[in-house]
Amino acid sequence: MIRKLRFFIIAFFVAFQLQAQEKNSNYRIGLSYGFGSEFNNTDYTFENHFYKAQLYYKIKESRNFQYEVLVQPEINYGKHQLLNYYFVKPEKPDFEQKRIEYMKMKEVMEYVLNIGFVVRKPIGKMCSIYILGSVGPLITDTETERMSKGFAFADVLAVGFTADYNQFQFDIRPSVRHVSNAGLGSSNAGYNTKNIEFGISYQL
Repeated sequence: MIRKLRFFIIAFFVAFQLQAQEKNSNYRIGLSYGFGSEFNNTDYTFENHFYKAQLYYKIKESRNFQYEVLVQPEINYGKHQLLNYYFVKPEKPDFEQKRIEYMKMKEVMEYVLNIGFVVRKPIGKMCSIYILGSVGPLITDTETERMSKGFAFADVLAVGFTADYNQFQFDIRPSVRHVSNAGLGSSNAGYNTKNIEFGISYQL
């Protein structure tokens, strides 16, 4: 995992390394990598790691705050397993077979488009803290006892810290994430995870 993250950051630097100069663009592009797991419970396990491409646009700046829109395509790799045998109720068709099937470890792929809003508080000239809220559609490729295969939504609430160096911005972002399909599928219990994310972005 550390080797992947190192390669991820080096590749970004190679692609965007330029002479430092003052720019006034409101756009930044970036990449991030993160990982997480479910909140402690007795029903299921869920581990994930993910990659995001990022496009920031600063829409307003006041004396104390900056406001940004963030678009983040994401690929999320998850591992899920049912722990509570009785979570699958007898009312479900073929419930005994479903219990056996869902108790197996499953790999879950999610393809997500996050759209978020950032409120940022600068700290001096080089650092800032921020709050991020995002929501977006996703496609999941695996049916589980908690989620139907297909269309769903991902909701994320995060806080973060950034440090600037020339046109680059380094980012660390703890977050909580909820995934469900808003009742559009037969199973909609969803997943709740806590995550940590590391990113780098470049001002255009």
